[in-house]
Amino acid sequence: MDDHAVGSQRHLSRRSLIATGALAAGALGASAPTLGDAFGGSPARAAAGVTKKVTIYAEQMPGGLFGYGLAPGQATVPGPVLEIYEGDTLEITLVNTTDQRLSIHPHGVDYSTDSDGSPLNASFNNPGETRTYVWRSHEMVAAAGRRYMPGSAGYWHYHDHAMGTDHGTAGVAKGLYGALIVRRRGDILPDKQFTVVFHDMTINNRMAPDTPMFEANLGQRVEWLAIGHGNLFHTFHLHAHRWADNRTGMLEGPADPSLVIDNKDLNPGSSFGFQVLAGEGVGPGAWMYHCHVQNHSDGGMAGIFLVRNADGSMPPGAEEAIHRFQGHTHTHGS
Repeated sequence: MDDHAVGSQRHLSRRSLIATGALAAGALGASAPTLGDAFGGSPARAAAGVTKKVTIYAEQMPGGLFGYGLAPGQATVPGPVLEIYEGDTLEITLVNTTDQRLSIHPHGVDYSTDSDGSPLNASFNNPGETRTYVWRSHEMVAAAGRRYMPGSAGYWHYHDHAMGTDHGTAGVAKGLYGALIVRRRGDILPDKQFTVVFHDMTINNRMAPDTPMFEANLGQRVEWLAIGHGNLFHTFHLHAHRWADNRTGMLEGPADPSLVIDNKDLNPGSSFGFQVLAGEGVGPGAWMYHCHVQNHSDGGMAGIFLVRNADGSMPPGAEEAIHRFQGHTHTHGS
């Protein structure tokens, strides 16, 4: 992920991005930018122990928001999806372009105290300061008693830990967060990735009908990354699709005991991910995703997963459903 590659990221395929180590950017308000890999159902491949370097810019955005971006002027909420393989190291140069103290703190990976991203360890960026954070990962290892110590693979996340308070409460509330994926070699890679962050009564700091509408074509492999922040209990529900409640969302065989679910708790600090085939068994259409706490969905914690026809055209009834969603008044329930 050389810094010079960032400027041309929108013109590269996800397959070429993994070869060059560059970071890819997505559209604001839709899927977050991604550290790309390959399309479709191909397995993950990477050299062991590589160090990937990326520069991230923390910026103030319109509407009182703050975000992380891969280049000046490209901050998004959520920030870019950072993605590595077990055994890799991610070296992040964080450039603080704001007048606020802030940082970047990860979940699920290894780091020393000077890369903790918390004021407790004097690990943060003062206004205008540039600082490097180093995050490491490792594979599972055999332990005594026919047991294994877990590796770093999983759907994790990162966020500010220094703005407003020593816990970064103001930074997280204003949009300084994003998804972090550590893959195991052999994992199936998606066609598309969507990041959904439930924070208090918002999704990606928005409320319906202005929440993100995520789109895929029928049959595309879609990876969802769900993250919880704030102070409220939530559950994440995706209409008409289901996944296995394990690391990847896919069953590993006929004897895999993982429950198959379509609704999962998503509480402050938690995260999970899964893959589905868009419209599998149900067809194209405008499918809802939302918090299943009733007064939260009534209050605006809902959005649309638009599954288009395989050729990308709009399926019957979808446009009308989108208009109904956009015209619906979301209010707090009693």
